Order: sequence, then C-alpha cells, then structure tokens
Amino acid sequence: MLQLTDVNVHYGGIHAVKGVTMHVSPGSIVTLIGANGAGKSTILRAVSGLVRQCTGSIAFLGRPILGLRPHDIVKRGLTMSPEGRRIFPNLTVKENLALGSYSRTDRAGVADDEERVFRLFPRLKERISQPGGTLSGGEQQMLAVARALMSRPKLLMLDEPSLGLAPVLTQEIFEIITTIRNEGTTILLIEQNAFGALSIADYGYVLENGRIALEGPGKELLGSQAVQGAYLGARVGVV
Repeated sequence: MLQLTDVNVHYGGIHAVKGVTMHVSPGSIVTLIGANGAGKSTILRAVSGLVRQCTGSIAFLGRPILGLRPHDIVKRGLTMSPEGRRIFPNLTVKENLALGSYSRTDRAGVADDEERVFRLFPRLKERISQPGGTLSGGEQQMLAVARALMSRPKLLMLDEPSLGLAPVLTQEIFEIITTIRNEGTTILLIEQNAFGALSIADYGYVLENGRIALEGPGKELLGSQAVQGAYLGARVGVV
C-alpha cells in the first residue's frame, strides 16, 4: 500500500533520514519506533508532502506521491494525525471535525463518518459544542484522531498518539487504534511507547539516527534483546 525506497531527507546541512526503505501492507498496523530525534516524525512529514528536501521514492497504492502537495495526498486517501494534536482550540469539536472533511463533497458519507467517530469516541459527542481548547489532553488527542478519520483515509498515519497521556488513556488509545484497523483502515504508527506499539503492530521498524536498524513482526521485535534493552525498560501503558 505504502512503499518508501531509499528515502533521504535533509534539513539544511542535517541529514535527518538516511536511505530509509519500508513497506506498509493493506489492512495492517505498522509501527516505527525510536528515540527522540531519530527521524520518525520527519518520515511521516515526508510522506505527507510537508517536507520538500526529500529524495528517493514514495509510492501510495502503486502511484508516486513524492512532490505532490499535502492536500492532494489527502485526497488520494493518506492522512496524518500530527504529534502534539494541533487541534483548533477556538473552534468547537464539530467544527474541528468539519475541517477534517474539507476535501470531501459526499455530504451523506461525511455524516456517516461523523457518527462513526462519535461511536469510537463517545466523549466527543458529549462535548460536540465545546471549544477544542477546553477539552482534556486525552480528549484533544481523540479529537485529533477523529478529525483525521473524517477524510476517510485508506491509510492513517498517527504521530505519537499516546504522548503525554496517563497510562489508562494510553491503553484506551491503543485499543481504539486496533478497532480502527479492524474496521478497514491501515495504520502507520509512530510511538515512543515501544511496548504498547509493538504489542498491537503486525510489523515494526526500529529507527536509529535516521536509519532502519531493525525490522520484523511486532511480536518478534518485542522479544529482541536489542529492543528490550533500548526501548522496553519501562512498560508504560501496557495493552
């Protein structure tokens, strides 16, 4: 579904992503883990068209997308929920969701998807008229994911969805991610909570200093001594 081949990203003189090749199969959860500054978010930004200093090949559904504008990539069915939530704090929950569907013209489908996200995140329906900035941190994260789902993506990229959340909310977010996949949306997940991410992932990649250091099925990486030593010292938000 998504194929990156020898992708390199530069920020000025900094070589942030170095020859990354990775694949996301339809119907799967694929996770990319690594330390802060390893280049994880940069990869998602490159796929989303937000990074221009990018070389190599990025293909989605068999068609090249490198160089396309971000909104054209969204129209093809690839959407990102960014790190830090980045909701619009002065807009209501409903208005934030409406912005997620800005590229769609199928009103009936948009209404159906609004009901879907309210089923996934019932607390958002209870707060439908509240400004996004008045929600709790966990509710804002739910809103960020729900807004991304409103574009009806074929592949949803999630950048640190558990960041800053209490363990009980972290577990809830991972359960919702699994439900979204089970309902037919492919997931590319970036997480510092390596244990939680690998526990639900079909396949995983470990990124170190901009390069893929390890890869394999999620459960195999969980059993890797290298991964355990570097990333699984504290099992926060176990699912």
